Amino acid sequence: MSKTDIRSLDYRELEAIFNNIGLKRFRVSQVYDWLHEKGVMSFDEMTNLSKQLRQQLESEFEIKSCKILRKLVSSIDGTVKYLFQFDDGSTVESVVMKYKYGYSICISTQVGCKMGCSFCASAIGGFQRNLTPSEMLCEVFTAQRDLNIKVSHIVLMGTGEPLDNYENVLKFLRLVTDEKGQNISMRHISLSTCGLVEKIYKLADENLQLTLSVSLHAPNDEIRQKTMPVAKKYNMDELLKACKAYTDKTSRRISFEYAMIKGVNDSVDNAEELCRRLRGILCHINLIPVNEIKERDYKKSDAESLKSFVSVCEKRGFAVTVRRTLGSDINASCGQLRQSTGTV
Repeated sequence: MSKTDIRSLDYRELEAIFNNIGLKRFRVSQVYDWLHEKGVMSFDEMTNLSKQLRQQLESEFEIKSCKILRKLVSSIDGTVKYLFQFDDGSTVESVVMKYKYGYSICISTQVGCKMGCSFCASAIGGFQRNLTPSEMLCEVFTAQRDLNIKVSHIVLMGTGEPLDNYENVLKFLRLVTDEKGQNISMRHISLSTCGLVEKIYKLADENLQLTLSVSLHAPNDEIRQKTMPVAKKYNMDELLKACKAYTDKTSRRISFEYAMIKGVNDSVDNAEELCRRLRGILCHINLIPVNEIKERDYKKSDAESLKSFVSVCEKRGFAVTVRRTLGSDINASCGQLRQSTGTV
C-alpha cells in the first residue's frame, strides 16, 4: 500500500486527513510548519512531536526528498547549479542566482521535456515524468538548506514545460505562496511556457499575479517552426491572441523570451517584424543570447546584432532588456549538467 505524499497536501487537505485518523487539530499546524516553513526532510526532524506520533506519521505518509548528486559554483558570479536526484533515481537541475534584491532559484517542473525545442538541452533524452508539488518544493528547500539562505524569487524555467504539468504546478504555486509556509509573493514568481495556448487561457482564469514568460524566439511562424515543434500546433496568431487575453484578464505584463541565434532570428528585419506582431500587447521583450551546447550548432548573436535589435525595439516603444548571463563557466542553462553526467 503506497503512502500519502504529505508535503503535496495543502493545509485543509492535511486537516481533513488528520481528523479522519483521530489526530488533534493543533497537530495540523505543527506538522504543516515543519513541512512548509522549515522544509524538513524526515519526520525525525519534527522534534516537538512525540516519538510515537512520528512513527505513526511515518507509517502512513512519506516526505519526498532529493539529494545533491552534483553541485557547481561559478567562480565568476557565485551562481550555484545543482543536479538533484529524487527517490526513484531520476534527476533534475536547479540554479540559484544572487541579485541585489536577494536570492532567486530556477527550478524544474518535469524530468525531461516533451517540447523538443532545438536550441534547448532539456529535451535531449526525451520526457520521463512530471514532478509532484512536493518534489518542486524539495528543490527549493534542499538548495536553501545547503546554502543556508532564504530565496525570495522563484523562476519555473528549468527542465520541463510547466503548463504541461498544469495541476501539479498550480498546487506548488499555492503551497509555496501560502503564508503558513514559505510565504513567497506570487509577484516574485515567474512561469515560463513555450506557448501551450489552451493552458494560457486556463491560467488567465486563475488570475494569479505571477509573471508569465512566453518563449517566442522568432518573429514569424516560418522561423519558429524550425526551432520549436509546438509552433506547428499553435501558430503565432493563436499564441499572441491568447497572450493578449492573458494581459487583459490579469493586467500583468507578459515577458516575451527571445533567444538570439546568429543568422537565424537576429536581423534588423526580424526585430521590425517582431515589434509589428507584438503591438498592442502589454509586454516586455527579454533578449537571451542563446546558450551554445555541443549537441547543436547554434551560435549566439554578436554584439553588433544584439545592439541593433535592441535599438529597433526601443524605437518602436517596447521595453527591452538583454538577459544578464550568470553561471556561464558552469553551464548554468538547464539540461547541460544532466547531459554531462549521463543521468538523462
